[in-house]
Amino acid sequence: MQITLSRARLPAALFAVMAAIAGAGLAVEVLKPILRLKSRSGVVPLFSLSYEQNVPTWYTSCLLFACSLTLAAIASGARREGGFVKHWWGLAAAFLYISLDEVVEIHEAASSWLDLGGVLYFSWVIPAAAVVAAFAIAYLWFLAHLPRGTRNRFLLSGGIYVTGALALELPLGYWTEQAGSNNLVYALIDFVEESLEMLGVNLFLVSLVDYLCVQGWTIGFSQAAPAPQPASVERPT
Repeated sequence: MQITLSRARLPAALFAVMAAIAGAGLAVEVLKPILRLKSRSGVVPLFSLSYEQNVPTWYTSCLLFACSLTLAAIASGARREGGFVKHWWGLAAAFLYISLDEVVEIHEAASSWLDLGGVLYFSWVIPAAAVVAAFAIAYLWFLAHLPRGTRNRFLLSGGIYVTGALALELPLGYWTEQAGSNNLVYALIDFVEESLEMLGVNLFLVSLVDYLCVQGWTIGFSQAAPAPQPASVERPT
């Protein structure tokens, strides 16, 4: 059996699922005060982008994990071709970590390191920004040697993701300190933030698939040949 994935249909499928999940999250937040939906049970905590360990969280985590697997496949091919193997594996490890963090919220623990307010209410953005900056500097040479189209798509998707994951945490933190998190304005800011994250990851995944296509690589699965059976020996009668 051979499974073939259509490259032409992949973006449409990915973005259709993203639109459905983001739309459901926005709908429950808008309808919550109108229909007086419960905040701790029912459809709101299940679909809202402001909650954790629900459908949007698991969806984003799976996307990030898919990116990690694709990067690992590219790294395996790069090992044979001798091109930036460590950089590809570094990206694969980074996306694996972010996928895990999306579910268990490791980064939230960093907020306890600094007790700040205002736009730095979520103070974990400070060490996170430092890590992102260091990562970007370490990958300048790698980016410079990518094909131009791939490089531009990587930068675009990364910029969108970082804008959602880091930049929008600043106004969200300011509003949280002023008015709390149980209101529509908070939900709308968080909706934009999470939507940008999902968009960035989707674009990056499509870019990785495009890179595989441009390089002429294919990913396949082969069944191991059965182990040879020992020849039977007839005993003399």
